[in-house]
Amino acid sequence: MDPVNALICMAVAAWVGQIALGWRQINRFNQAIGTLSNSGQICIGRSAGRFKPRVILALAIGDEGRITGNFVMKGLTVFARPYSENALTGKTLSELHPETLFPANKALREALTLAISNKRC
Repeated sequence: MDPVNALICMAVAAWVGQIALGWRQINRFNQAIGTLSNSGQICIGRSAGRFKPRVILALAIGDEGRITGNFVMKGLTVFARPYSENALTGKTLSELHPETLFPANKALREALTLAISNKRC
């Protein structure tokens, strides 16, 4: 096999790997959303940024207006996993102040602000 064909094969293998890992991440996100949707109405916020780690935050709001569940996905790669942020659970939307909850994490503040300001919540 000449070097050009070897390079093409490596590029195709990397592309297929990226597709597989992206599919796995989407499945993790969908499973987390499915689990969260059993807890109440869902509000989602996402931080902006092209070359910095993005943050996706989902909140489940119960009938009484309290946050019954949440998850955060943070990362630059397809290896980001959803995890729960304990500082949010049990609070109402009016009690949430992103600047005081996450003073050191601008991306998480931005995602929480967008989730709170979602018109459907």
